[in-house]
Amino acid sequence: MLAFQDYYPEHLAHCYGCGRLNDLGHQIKSYWEGDESVCHFQPKPYHTAIPGYVYGGLLASLIDCHGTGTAAAAGYRAENRAMDTEPALRYLTASLHVDYLKPTPLGPTLEVRARVKEVKGRKVVVEEWIQVNGVVTVKGELVAVQVPESLVQELLKSE
Repeated sequence: MLAFQDYYPEHLAHCYGCGRLNDLGHQIKSYWEGDESVCHFQPKPYHTAIPGYVYGGLLASLIDCHGTGTAAAAGYRAENRAMDTEPALRYLTASLHVDYLKPTPLGPTLEVRARVKEVKGRKVVVEEWIQVNGVVTVKGELVAVQVPESLVQELLKSE
């Protein structure tokens, strides 16, 4: 099964967090699981904040990129079409809010989950959380907006 991010067109697949074409990035993969989306991520030892705990910037990045992937998938769902159909839908972060509820231990696989709160025109609002072994350590909310066609055309010209 393909992840949301696997459907991104090449000119929009370079993101550090979710771009499949960024060899040094996180390359997260998000999938539907019913009405929620899910992503699993294994932090590396260098993702350390303080010994034994995950760096908060990584956690924010996971909320960010899992949220934009979920927004894209929700956009396709709202239009009742498959993710491999044209025109491609891709979303960027307009607003990101992250609450760190407790330190996130380094070692176990992180599970990032999301629920779509709203799809309205070119905007999608997503609520998210990160859990480790069933314990929620981070909550977040992302407002994503569809990439404007003018930016898509600019990217295509630079290729």
